[in-house]
Amino acid sequence: MSYLEEVIQAVEYIKEKISFRPEIGIILGSGLGELVNEVEKQVVIQYSDIPGFPVSSVKGHAGNFIFGQLREKNVAVMQGRFHFYEGYPISKVVLGVRVMGLLGIKTIFVTNAAGGINKAFKPGDLMVIKDHINFPGENPAFGEEIPEFGPRFFDMTNAYDPELMEKAKKAYEKNGVPYREGVYAFCKGPSYETPAEIKMLSIIGADAVGMSTVPEVIAARQMNIKVFGMSCITNMAAGISKTKLSHKEVVETSNRVKDSFIKIIAHMVGEVE
Repeated sequence: MSYLEEVIQAVEYIKEKISFRPEIGIILGSGLGELVNEVEKQVVIQYSDIPGFPVSSVKGHAGNFIFGQLREKNVAVMQGRFHFYEGYPISKVVLGVRVMGLLGIKTIFVTNAAGGINKAFKPGDLMVIKDHINFPGENPAFGEEIPEFGPRFFDMTNAYDPELMEKAKKAYEKNGVPYREGVYAFCKGPSYETPAEIKMLSIIGADAVGMSTVPEVIAARQMNIKVFGMSCITNMAAGISKTKLSHKEVVETSNRVKDSFIKIIAHMVGEVE
């Protein structure tokens, strides 16, 4: 079975389970899965039930596709994502995005837990992603050209939609959340970066670092899906923080700021036209 056939098979399976066409996709990062409690008229589909779908093996990623309504918008929510460090090929990492694109979404919200590089940040900050650095260079558009996913060559100048970023400023202000904005650097993981690597990333312009999101954003832009990205700064990166880094800290900090996170994303979904 070809990759396109695999994606279409998953799409057809989902279409049989839902009665509406989703217009907005949301991918929830580590510890941020409770946003799904805000979704009404839920249809929950476990990844393990979808043909060809991988299953997230990371704590803080539930492994469900949830369809329903959020702020009166039809949404498809990935409660947990697939990571390159889990051993999946890049095509599997972005499978959820490909499926959502063929289901008809026009806008996607990608969220993650990230380490802070910018010394002005602190754990618990919510950073709007204005651009990214694809440090490993992994690209889901690499290989066979599949017209159904979009053109082979596509622009990444405004990978993160400027209009949505402007709306975010108002959402932060209305909800009393301090506004942060920065560049997200994608590294493969699963080991955290060394202090020397963090210093290098700082020099080349990164404000935060994590192990996800960028492949999904590239796949979304190839499919002409508008992107809004947000990082929860769960810890300060190696060499900046004096404490030992751990995934436990990532999940704990995400849980601490989940209410602010939910308010911002829900508000933003309501603003999408």
